[in-house]
Amino acid sequence: MVTREMFTTLRRIAPLARIAPLAMLAAASLTTPAVAGPALLLDAASGRVLYENQASTPWYPASVTKLMTTYMVLKEVRAGRLSLDTPLTVSANAARTQPSKMGFKPGTVVTIDNALKMMLVRSANDLAVVLAEGVAGSVDGFAVAMNLEARRLGMNDSNFVNPHGLMDPRQRTTARDLAILARALLADFPQFQSYFGIGGVQLGKAVHRNTNGLIGRYPGAEGMKTGFICASGFNVVATARRGNQRLIVVLLGEPNAARRTIRAAEFFDSGFSGRMPISSRVEDLPTGSLASPPNLRDTICAPNRKNLADDDNLAAAAAPGGSSDGSAVHGFFSGDAAVRPANVVEGEKPGTLIRRADIAPIPVFVGPVGSAVGKPLQPGTPRQAEPQSAAVQPPGAVKAPAAMKVPAPVVVQRRAPGVPDAAQAFVETAPAAAAIEGSAPVALQGAIVQGTSKAQPARRNAGGTPLPPPRP
Repeated sequence: MVTREMFTTLRRIAPLARIAPLAMLAAASLTTPAVAGPALLLDAASGRVLYENQASTPWYPASVTKLMTTYMVLKEVRAGRLSLDTPLTVSANAARTQPSKMGFKPGTVVTIDNALKMMLVRSANDLAVVLAEGVAGSVDGFAVAMNLEARRLGMNDSNFVNPHGLMDPRQRTTARDLAILARALLADFPQFQSYFGIGGVQLGKAVHRNTNGLIGRYPGAEGMKTGFICASGFNVVATARRGNQRLIVVLLGEPNAARRTIRAAEFFDSGFSGRMPISSRVEDLPTGSLASPPNLRDTICAPNRKNLADDDNLAAAAAPGGSSDGSAVHGFFSGDAAVRPANVVEGEKPGTLIRRADIAPIPVFVGPVGSAVGKPLQPGTPRQAEPQSAAVQPPGAVKAPAAMKVPAPVVVQRRAPGVPDAAQAFVETAPAAAAIEGSAPVALQGAIVQGTSKAQPARRNAGGTPLPPPRP
């Protein structure tokens, strides 16, 4: 029975009762974004986990597999067995690969540099196969090498059977393993970091924007890779920097591309707030699950679903009622009016994204360096002896605006005497150009600084007197 005193007390605290949920939810938003599929937030430098949910649960990686493919390729480049301008030929097997793809015909030649850019920006499955065959000779051989490298890195619950992430029940990973891979890419190949944050590429007149919706929207976003198949939902491995701190976010199983971006931004905001507790290192998270990855096909790819492309350039349809936008805390109420939390990437309409900042695309080409670019070449076509800077643009290519030029000092690729053409990329030159503030694309050619090949004998005249080396 409610007494008169109780009624009076309830009337007095009624205004506070409406404010209290707002305060509690606001506090919660700073520590634990809404839980969906596996999620992991960590400090990139220390590997310390700031938040994790189901981080050791097996999952289908989809196109985030291409991060492992990239690691394998860059390892070969660093070792000097390949270079960024090594020409690779599109095989019939690569041309048959299912979308997303660039659609090059068998016999088309593409350099490793251009293949990496198109694979990471466009998520081109056919170029993932081209790179795999170029490194290991076959997809099967490349998968064996991927798994050996994954074990070496400590990715104990990952298994790869292809380089692109198209559905195969044997292909699996975890959020923990993907975070370990992201840290390895950043630590082992810092000179190639900008590959993961290119805003777009231009092939001829066609422009392809990065599928990662954080790029050009979230301040400090550096890139990495998205992924989607029906069985996995929408995945992302992303990095962002604020001041001296860099964070890594891994999200798996999101319901659409826009929500994936919104939630990733929330995790970054929470991590950069400095209010999230620090726990164990990512390597110390449990491993060894024998469970099979869940298959989300019926949930993600039901007949009435829209915007299933792994592309954050598409606007996501809002859920019924217009409120399920993926925000960590959506239902803030003050009186009778709903107050939505701020999210720097989310548009006015719930579940949509703000317009991207305009980032000039990087031109990409087909054909080996110095060739008649834009025309498929037959396997075995000799590479012309041209410096990397001499690659010509394909017909119809649009030059990047002046703002995208690398500031001085400009790296000048000099041909070293006595060094074979294939090794010119590894000749020590001026320091690599630094990244351009506010944009992902940078000059990647010449970023490798390694020793030259074996020196050639000194030249001598007829009398045996040493001659000075020829001018480059």
